Parts: sequence; C-alpha cells; structure tokens
Amino acid sequence: MELTEDQIYRYSRNILLPEVGGVGQERLLCSKIFCLGVGGLGSPIALYLAAAGVGTLGVADSDRVDISNLQRQVLHYTNDIGRLKTHSAKEKLEQLNPDIKVNVYEELITERNIRDILRGYDIVIDGSDNFPTRYLLNDACYFEKKTLVSGAILGFEGQVSVFKTHAGGPCYRCLYPEIPPVGMIPSCQEAGILGAVAGIIGTIQALEALKEVLQIGTTLEGRLLVFNALPMHVTEVNINKDPGCLLCGENPSIHKIERYEQPGYEPKRTPIPG
Repeated sequence: MELTEDQIYRYSRNILLPEVGGVGQERLLCSKIFCLGVGGLGSPIALYLAAAGVGTLGVADSDRVDISNLQRQVLHYTNDIGRLKTHSAKEKLEQLNPDIKVNVYEELITERNIRDILRGYDIVIDGSDNFPTRYLLNDACYFEKKTLVSGAILGFEGQVSVFKTHAGGPCYRCLYPEIPPVGMIPSCQEAGILGAVAGIIGTIQALEALKEVLQIGTTLEGRLLVFNALPMHVTEVNINKDPGCLLCGENPSIHKIERYEQPGYEPKRTPIPG
C-alpha cells in the first residue's frame, strides 16, 4: 500500500524512527491484532494500537460498563455506564483514528468460537481478568500458531510475556501448568488494583505487539517481566519450554480446546441499569 499525505502527517513521529519508516508504517496499517478484553488492560492496549495505525483491531468483551470500571478502564466514560464495552470501545477508537477498522465481538468467547475468531488475526493479546480465559486463549493460540502477548495485574504489580510456541518457544502452560484453585490468587475485585498499574502493563503489551509487527528490537519471548509499582522495581524471569508440558511438550495430552473451568469461578456480568 502507499501512504496518503494525511497518513504521512498523522504517523510522522512513527515514520521518523529509522526502525519504523514508511515501510514499517505500511506494515502496521496492514496488520491485524486481536485483543480479548477492553477493560483495565485492554483499554490502553487498544488505544495505543489504534493510535499507532494498526489497520484492523479486533476487540472482544461480553461485559457492560460499570461505574467501578472507570477508575482504570480509560476507554470508557461516565456516560457509557450500562453500555456494552465493545460498543463504547469501538466508538472511542474510531474517533481516535478513522483510518483503522475495528471489529467487535460482544459474545462470550468460548472453546466453540475462539479458533474461528483468531484465524483472522496476526497477533493475539490477552487483556482478560480470569484464569480460565487465559488458558483458553493460550491453547487456541497454540493450535492456530499465533503469537500471544500475555499480561496480568493485581494490586501494585503486573506481569507481561510473549509466547511464540509455533516458533519453538514455551507456552503459558510451561510457566503455569494448571489453573490455580479459586482463592489461591485473589482477583482485582477482591484485592484491588491501582489504575495506573493497568495502564503501564497494558501499554507494555501494546508495545510488544507493535515490535512483533515491525520485527524490531527484542521482545519478551521466553522472558517474564515482573513489575512492582511500590518500590518501582522491574525484574525478569526466564521461561523455559517444559518438555513435560501437557500442551506443547514431548508427549502432550491436550489435543483440542476444551471448556476450562476454575472451581468456584463465575464469569462476571454487569447488569443493565434499570
């Protein structure tokens, strides 16, 4: 594709970077990225990908905006309370950048539809807030040979990694083999989350996805970045491929996507006001 004069000006700060240039910007405009969740993580992810000029952005979320979301979910405003998050997100993203196409998936993402959805995208980003969904997304990316940018937040801490199992790297199950039982790790609803932490982790996820599209720098493949806001401390942990992994190991026992459940977990549904 050839950039228009308006696009050259809009993306000029990207294009000025030698690592990006016009060719890189064209690559971004041709790219397709899917983000599961447009909440605390998905909001900054989607905003920065849209602003950067990612040509097709898929966003999925079956929840509605609640007033308690607004402390950290910066895609949504007070007058969006009660609206589907996908509708609120699409409106803001298209206002930010009319260049891009925003596909919305407002239905619940399950083992029945996830592979069909992911096939249309180059990179997948996990902005979910529960373990069953993380394992579902990891396994779908493995079977569909998609790069997965994973993130998680709680309290003042966050984690980010990139999984490229199709290129020989580890998967999420190599790091966390099984879904932890309910109560072992509290949710944000139970333990809280400082909104800016979600912004930092989500922005790092967006950055890693952009680097993957542009094929620049060194991504977090095979590394887990652990961020703690209180001491402002960042550490890294190497993630090795587990030969005994049930999904990507030498003798896998998972051969298809199943319905993943965490005993005691119920997907959150925000009721429509009134």
